[in-house]
Amino acid sequence: MDLLALADFILVARHGGFGKAARAAGRPKATLSRRVAELEASLKLRLFERGSRRLKPTEEGRALFERAGALLTELEATTAAIASGGGEVRGRLRISAPLLFSQIAMGKLAAGFALKHPEVRLEVTTEDRAVDMIEEGFDLVIRVNPKPDESLVGRAFLRDRLVVVASPGLARPADGMAVPAVGREIGERSAWQLKTPAGQATIAVEPVLGLASLMMVRDAVRAGVGAARLPVSLVGHDIAAGTLAHWGDVDAPDIALWALYPTRRLLSARVSAFLDHLREAFPNGTPDELAAYVAG
Repeated sequence: MDLLALADFILVARHGGFGKAARAAGRPKATLSRRVAELEASLKLRLFERGSRRLKPTEEGRALFERAGALLTELEATTAAIASGGGEVRGRLRISAPLLFSQIAMGKLAAGFALKHPEVRLEVTTEDRAVDMIEEGFDLVIRVNPKPDESLVGRAFLRDRLVVVASPGLARPADGMAVPAVGREIGERSAWQLKTPAGQATIAVEPVLGLASLMMVRDAVRAGVGAARLPVSLVGHDIAAGTLAHWGDVDAPDIALWALYPTRRLLSARVSAFLDHLREAFPNGTPDELAAYVAG
């Protein structure tokens, strides 16, 4: 089998088309098309269904991409490590991270990593959806409380917790009264269970505003619209400065952020270096540590 043609097939499959792959690699589209056709001829298999507007892998093409793509990534990582003589980490590193963590911390993390490892081409994609790491070409994903997945391994590197906050001008409601609440969506009237220095507490809430982003929720609470349950990492600085009042901690388990990578892929030097970078940034992994990192 022509390994160069196989690499071109993986390039095209990863980018979802000859044109996108050609632009990404800086190579002629016709060359990629010819080499994939040659690979199909040598395998006696059709790897893509070629429509008028889109390129779709066949069942055989998807199977080849999933298996060969992971092997090629391992080979590239191995040769890069050998070529560097065990010195500077180099190559491309693609990371998928959730929206809120990206907004409050990923820019600072990425900048620090880039300064530490200038030979690594770091690319961070922000999304909360579940991604297929192999098919979409990610080396590492960061997720909040991920569901168990036998194909992924990793560890929780950071924890956050939810607190209830409000503008200092908004008084806590009297018994039987509901406080206006801001959240990700407007639901039915309900109650929040809190842990306070005085013990357990229950606050009735009346949803008045639904906002898609927690950053928007925080800004609305700052403006005095109502109270909200928010991660302490997002509002710790406001609580310390007195711009938001801390009514108590939500009576719920902490939020865990996990760094995950595929089990069948060798841990590349780039991924290992980024995991070390996370450990250095958050040595204890506590919610207050994240809040201090964001405010710093």
